[in-house]
Amino acid sequence: MRLVVAAVGRMKAGAERELADRYLDRLEKAGRAIGLRGVEVIEIRDSRAQEVERRRLEEAIALANVIPDGAATVVLDERGDNLDSGTIAGEIRAWRDSGREAAVFAIGGADGLGPEIRRRADVTLSFGAATWPHQLVRVMLLEQLYRAATILSGHPYHRG
Repeated sequence: MRLVVAAVGRMKAGAERELADRYLDRLEKAGRAIGLRGVEVIEIRDSRAQEVERRRLEEAIALANVIPDGAATVVLDERGDNLDSGTIAGEIRAWRDSGREAAVFAIGGADGLGPEIRRRADVTLSFGAATWPHQLVRVMLLEQLYRAATILSGHPYHRG
């Protein structure tokens, strides 16, 4: 199974980028031991439309175009479920074991995700009620995916 992080917006150079790259590298290495064929980060260009709904629609279309048919889809949204790390690992295990080709984690733009993408979600994931910068959400997601891989492989990184 492949893991795909599809994020609206570009991660700029700096501390957040370095941390995201570190977790991505760790995830790729840990993932091999548990049957993950690869991890990909796809950056979607921010819409330049003037109206919020038009921006959400354009970004939703771009996100939908990178979600393979049959992929498990996780959207990150503050109204979602606040899942613990073990539950996230369990979802990935279940998708992998059921033969899913990919799991896609979608991070919306500054205006959030369009309803078209939220409706496609197998899981709606929240990192709490607070509003987080998109760059930090990406770092937190990559860390949680790495943590899930270590949980599934029995690595001692997760001590929860």
